Amino acid sequence: MAEPRFDVTSLGEMLLRLSVPSGERLEAAKHLDVYPAGTEANVMTLLSRLEKKTYWSGALPQNSPGRLAENALRIAGVDTNGIVWNQNGRMGTYYVEFGSPPRGIQVTYDRAYSCMTQLKPDEIDWDSLLDTRLLHLTGITPALSSSCREIVERALDHAKQRGVPVSFDINYRQKLWSEVDAQKTLAPMMHEVELLFCSARDATLLFNCKGTMQEIAQGMLEISHAKYVVITFGEQGALLWDGREWLHEASRAPQIIDRLGAGDALAAGVILGWLDGDLKAGLRYGVTLAALALSQFGDMVITNKQELITLSQGDSTLTR
Repeated sequence: MAEPRFDVTSLGEMLLRLSVPSGERLEAAKHLDVYPAGTEANVMTLLSRLEKKTYWSGALPQNSPGRLAENALRIAGVDTNGIVWNQNGRMGTYYVEFGSPPRGIQVTYDRAYSCMTQLKPDEIDWDSLLDTRLLHLTGITPALSSSCREIVERALDHAKQRGVPVSFDINYRQKLWSEVDAQKTLAPMMHEVELLFCSARDATLLFNCKGTMQEIAQGMLEISHAKYVVITFGEQGALLWDGREWLHEASRAPQIIDRLGAGDALAAGVILGWLDGDLKAGLRYGVTLAALALSQFGDMVITNKQELITLSQGDSTLTR
């Protein structure tokens, strides 16, 4: 049997992130910094930079913003043949205003009626999407529209039929749907996946998993029947549990420049470890990449395999 063309594939929405410099307020902005983003695309670009073969599928408008998004994927090395080009649609956007205590970061979305929300299941190249060692999906996409929910459901069905392992990140967004709708929709989607990612907050909010780190992880394992669950605990790091062995990795303490994209970076690190057959290293990669995400502008982390290995081993010295 032929080896899959890709190591990891994914589908989802790409957006444009428009942010004001730290310390400035959006309502008084004179200019905006523009970054392409999107949780699935963030993971694919990072894994591609870490020398894995990746593929992203989604809908983009046939205009300058759409080409900007495609260029971000291409530069990272992601296969972009899964893009469905829309002649008349738009990209979703979101506006970011960074804040220091007592204010937190403020995010304003403008993503209704984007190209991705209008995408239909029959427009997806399923053969390419499923020609992979791992399919990565998130809980954001089914919240976008009824057709997006159907696309994710069909992706899970096809993956199961073809024996393709699935990585699923809960990634609950309160601004997209209610807790009740999210729980009802995501519970069957995460059932028996290979890798399940969830924050402790979402585990408690959506699935009533409470208690110690181990109790929350065990609760999610029992509910999902996933092979591996990865629960993130913010400053307490991340815990991986498969019902037999606990793996815990403390968080790194970066100088925080940009708070967005850390969860996607952590998922990419764990997936890298899974692909290489070393989940212990993967969890270490994950917390390292999450710290890198916090120390860089933009949602897409720029690094390379050698830098990741060096930093994950605790060496942050400058190489001359």
